[in-house]
Amino acid sequence: MPESNTYSVGADLAFGERVKMLRTRRGMTREVLGALVGKSGSWVKGIETGRLQQPKLPVLLRLAEALRVRDLAELTGNQSTPVHLFAGPGHPALPAVRDAINTLVVPDAPPPPLDHLQARVDAAWRARHAAPDHRTVLGRLLPDLIKDAQRAVKLYESDERRHARAMLADVYNLAQFFLAYQPAADLLWRVAERAMTAAQEADDPEALGGATWLLVEAHRDSGDFEIAEGVNQQALDLLRPYMDDAGHRLRARWGALLFAYAYTAARAGENGMAWRLWDEANDVAQRLPRDYYDPMTSFSRAVMGAHAVTIAVELRQGGESSQQARRAARLTIPSQPRRGRHLIEVARAYHLNNDKRSALGSLSEAYVVAPETIRYNGHARRILLELTTEGPRELRRDANDLADRVGLLV
Repeated sequence: MPESNTYSVGADLAFGERVKMLRTRRGMTREVLGALVGKSGSWVKGIETGRLQQPKLPVLLRLAEALRVRDLAELTGNQSTPVHLFAGPGHPALPAVRDAINTLVVPDAPPPPLDHLQARVDAAWRARHAAPDHRTVLGRLLPDLIKDAQRAVKLYESDERRHARAMLADVYNLAQFFLAYQPAADLLWRVAERAMTAAQEADDPEALGGATWLLVEAHRDSGDFEIAEGVNQQALDLLRPYMDDAGHRLRARWGALLFAYAYTAARAGENGMAWRLWDEANDVAQRLPRDYYDPMTSFSRAVMGAHAVTIAVELRQGGESSQQARRAARLTIPSQPRRGRHLIEVARAYHLNNDKRSALGSLSEAYVVAPETIRYNGHARRILLELTTEGPRELRRDANDLADRVGLLV
């Protein structure tokens, strides 16, 4: 099973020594780390040498994000402040989903008809996109879907078994959307691996494209950029022979993998590669029908503007990110959770440019559109925390009100 790229730091090290060790293990210069948290290289040097004291919580959280630290104790040595407080609590349906994933299915009943099972999987994707509380919706559907898809794989044979395996991969993909930003990293990796195995055994390029896309996401979110790029390239190589005769869904998976590569490059600070790959993904999107929207990856013409905001923000391109945010703020994205995620990215762009009023406005809109998206999003919670403690006085009341609705303790 892949592991998060997390390092053990000695208990006797001072805060600045911890920052230096984590930074050097990431291969970052002081200037790069400073830019990621909105400070200078000399500020980082001051922290590392002990000339400057440990920063306040909002900057501390930006350091943790830049250094890909999942537990603040790794950074501070203080065991009393885990990162999950700022990433959001677990969803109430998490135990039921965990049990469904961990339970071995006994084939003690006839398998569900494959066309009925496929209709349920398709309906689950539609329900996810239509719901502002998409995790609650998935939490109700996933336990039975997981059980029935596993049972179908065990009981069908030949081509029907391959079809069942492709559906099982899709169900595990759904589970990953539920598990994202939940305190269940072990479970996320488990379903990512199972989805990949089921897709390979199905010998289905669409299933393979979807499973590898989410596996890339998991590696990138863990800070394993080299592994993410490697998996991404392998997936593109595997799908390339199918592209001449590809339908809309497979072409969309191809475009989503190109953008995933761009996203990872942006996270790694590779400016030219990130925008070149965004251009390639955009070319794929423009060849899809205007109203096409991939149910898993959200890849479409509409989403490319949202992707441009993300690339600019991850590259810390202040002016470009604001320009892209203004251009894409009113995009018509036919998915409640995906539009909520986009509005959080818009808020990040405004926050990067110190436009705190616009950042708070975008977060407020994200809460209206998809409250469960913002409730579990670490970026949104960190911006809110900063606005409630260090934002302009005239914004703090509204920031505190939104923080209370999101469930952020301030």
